[in-house]
Amino acid sequence: MYVRRSAAALAATVVIGTAAATPAAAADSAPSASPSVAIPAGLYGTADPTYDGVWRQSLALLAQDTVGVQPAAKAVDWLTGQQCANGAFAPFRADVSTACDAKTLVDTNNTAAAVQALAALGGHDAATGKAVAWLKSVQNKDGGWGYAAGGPSDANSTSVVVGALTAVGEKPGEVRKGGKSPYDALLKLSLPCGSEDAGAFAFQPDKKGTLAPNADATAAGVLGVLGKGLVTTAGKAPASTRQCLGGENRTPADAALNGAVHLARSLNGTGYLKSALPGAKDQPDYGNTADAVVALAAAGLTEQGRESLVWLEQHYAGWAEQSGPAAYAQLVLAAHAAGTDPRDFGGTDLVKQLNATGPAPQSARTASEKPEGKRVADDDNGVSVWWIVGVGLVAGIGIGFLLSGRNKGGRR
Repeated sequence: MYVRRSAAALAATVVIGTAAATPAAAADSAPSASPSVAIPAGLYGTADPTYDGVWRQSLALLAQDTVGVQPAAKAVDWLTGQQCANGAFAPFRADVSTACDAKTLVDTNNTAAAVQALAALGGHDAATGKAVAWLKSVQNKDGGWGYAAGGPSDANSTSVVVGALTAVGEKPGEVRKGGKSPYDALLKLSLPCGSEDAGAFAFQPDKKGTLAPNADATAAGVLGVLGKGLVTTAGKAPASTRQCLGGENRTPADAALNGAVHLARSLNGTGYLKSALPGAKDQPDYGNTADAVVALAAAGLTEQGRESLVWLEQHYAGWAEQSGPAAYAQLVLAAHAAGTDPRDFGGTDLVKQLNATGPAPQSARTASEKPEGKRVADDDNGVSVWWIVGVGLVAGIGIGFLLSGRNKGGRR
């Protein structure tokens, strides 16, 4: 899978001083499986799951469910077995017979992704209930969430948690801490009208409180302020996209459209977003481009994302094969959001390719079969991406960091 490369990832590599350690470097390659880490039979992907096991599993199961594939029971069992007693999920627990303790690096992103997947599959209310209760318990006073409990809020983490809340039937605007909701936190990260990059979202303010536009955070932020998750369908096309809406009194709907327009302008001409990682100048960011397609569709700008979808169809193969299940899942979700067939993506079957990265599913429709009515997963449940190698280290030193990337391996 592909981990999202968010500003958080960039901040982490700067602090640690090891940009080369990020999995989504110029080649977007995933880390190789370590001889010391046995790959569980129920887990999707063969790369070392230490930093992205739950994330990539959640995206894989979510994508399968979205297209009518019933995942293997052992794949679902592996995911539910990763949950700690307090409801939270860590990226990977090799020995689930040992209880989680203070040293277990649980985080909001893996927890929220697992909630979205398990809620879509159904029948896991106890697990999702505990997970959501934990997420609420670590909400920040500004209404948002950071990657690690207590870390400063960021756009990616807040948005993936919003998706989890929506997935279980909660109203994100009513989930408050200190009188603030997740929408309040996200609006503070949206660059205002009148600025050079109006509409973009920042991952987090810098030390001086300045907001720097970040495409990864913008794709996530658009879904977040719309109250949507990783799975979504096309929204209603807006009447106009010519001007920045809302001024200083932006509503979540204003911020969503402004962010989507910014993404569309960033994509115009090339069809893809460029990687922001050090050493990756002018290199395409495949995962972030897929996430942008989803965000554009959710905001009603599906047509503005068509060029990017075509570009992905023509160029995704090497990246996805190298990056694994999360990459295929991101592409499936992008095709779904845009209303195209993921089983005929540039002439190939993404669903088949995703299924081949893990245990054979219990059942699946063929390309010629059509779903019998609208699936629950087609509703507004739904983000983008696995995290950078070393996330545990970063969280441990208090950077409250995350990532869409999550490179994301996606949201990356």
